[in-house]
Amino acid sequence: MMRKMSSFILFPHFIILLFSLSIAADSIYNVQNYGAKSDGKLDSSKAFVSAWTAACASSSPATIYVPKGSYLLGNAYFYGQACKSNAITIHILGTLVAPSDYNVIGKSGNWIKFERVTGVSIVGGTLDGQGSALWACKNSGKGCPTGTTTLAFYNSNNIAISGLTSLDSQMFHILFDGCHNVKLQGVKVSAPGNSPDTDGIHVQSSSNVTILNSKIGTGDDCISIGPGNSNLWIENIACGPGHGISIGSLGWDMEEAGVQNVTVKTATFTGTQNGVRVKTWARPSNGFVRNVLFQHALMNNVENPIIIDQNYCPNHGNCPQQGSGIKVSDITYQDVHGTSATEVAVKFDCSKTNPCNGITLLDVKLSYKDHPAEALCVNAGGKASGIQQPNSCLQV
Repeated sequence: MMRKMSSFILFPHFIILLFSLSIAADSIYNVQNYGAKSDGKLDSSKAFVSAWTAACASSSPATIYVPKGSYLLGNAYFYGQACKSNAITIHILGTLVAPSDYNVIGKSGNWIKFERVTGVSIVGGTLDGQGSALWACKNSGKGCPTGTTTLAFYNSNNIAISGLTSLDSQMFHILFDGCHNVKLQGVKVSAPGNSPDTDGIHVQSSSNVTILNSKIGTGDDCISIGPGNSNLWIENIACGPGHGISIGSLGWDMEEAGVQNVTVKTATFTGTQNGVRVKTWARPSNGFVRNVLFQHALMNNVENPIIIDQNYCPNHGNCPQQGSGIKVSDITYQDVHGTSATEVAVKFDCSKTNPCNGITLLDVKLSYKDHPAEALCVNAGGKASGIQQPNSCLQV
């Protein structure tokens, strides 16, 4: 009698367990079930979008699963306005590959795009932009498409990316525009140092963005911070090759939102064109940069370890040559040390119409060929304390 009773008691629990497993299974959307092929030859874009549509319609948390293999994708756009689920995880074990012919997606702006999504997480995976043919075209001076950004998020909230690798993007690797509450960690970006316009991570018009524990090597800025950003935290970054971590370029437009509350902490720059940089065009603008902290930065043979360039004009042609309207204030450099590849390791070339103010140097030690480097200041005011190599040139 007791044995029968035990079986009866256990049986309902077994039914509940099966039901739970069924719910869990229903929440996983395998792209292969929607027609994706892992041979890297058949375009799987429609299959990925179909899996997204199904996950988006779920009223509970959903996972889009990408098994091992290589998946060829043309343009893949994912829209979130109609989504019921606000927790969609894209778990990638394989590699997503762009078409080898850059003309297929080269004029479209974005390769993989998310727009107006909420609660999307990308875990793992590799994105291969196959950009080398387009770079060669650009470097030859021929007429070429502009190229596409590999992964872009627009007007989206609560985004998390972890363990993702982006290779050889045609243009920007990862972009956030108009996004809020974003966290990236353990991201790897890789492209050659001579690949044009291949910024690693670009952020603009966004807030509460955190970038942690990432390794970025590319042909442009490792991280670029455009207009309209606030509350950015960037920590434990390895940058190189590349153009450093840059705020800007800013000030091209007269009406432009400012940048404020940015922390860059514990970053290593190796063989880069710049270390920590602010760059603005020399033309009228009502924008600003304020409340920025660059802390614990190691420079290894960096051309411009610390630089504010308010006469930014990368190709030295048709330069505005006016006074930059961008007001730069309250910028702190704390514990910046290492080696410069040029004699001038600290350069503050500020606006003649809006001089920089509130610059603070705390313990800066930069050498050039085993000697203390030099500092150059134009229209730059602030204070210095602790170790100062080179000697500060700030106007007190």
